[in-house]
Amino acid sequence: MKLLVVRITLSLLVLVLLGGTGCSSFHRDWKQAVAQPPPADRLAGPWEGTWLSDANGHTDRLRCLVTQQTNGLYQARYYAWYKAGLTFTFSYTVPLEAHAAAGRAEFSGTEDLGWLAGGVYTYQGWADGTNFFSTYYSKYDNGTFRMARPK
Repeated sequence: MKLLVVRITLSLLVLVLLGGTGCSSFHRDWKQAVAQPPPADRLAGPWEGTWLSDANGHTDRLRCLVTQQTNGLYQARYYAWYKAGLTFTFSYTVPLEAHAAAGRAEFSGTEDLGWLAGGVYTYQGWADGTNFFSTYYSKYDNGTFRMARPK
């Protein structure tokens, strides 16, 4: 278990060091997105809330910018906070496939975040225009994202 915590902490540190420029573009894009009215699309646009690891109980803040591509494809850019003595932030992008179902958008996606971050992550969830819920799974971690439209 200690080895896993060390691996996750080192992974997040590497992500922070490698993703510094991505974080600044995320902040710029975030400010632009929240200045606009919420999109009519149930999934697209800004989201904020929390992530929770069911594997180790860690939790913190989470933001996401979802952009519609074509033919039911979306791009989800996540920006997360992680406390491990110090607070780290990191961002990454996941391609999502979505379809309409029962008044909401249901989506799924998979992305390899690299061996330091735990390898391949699989996401599955839904968004109804005001709430966003997703599960995530990898070899070393699993948990949930719970978000809403920013105020």
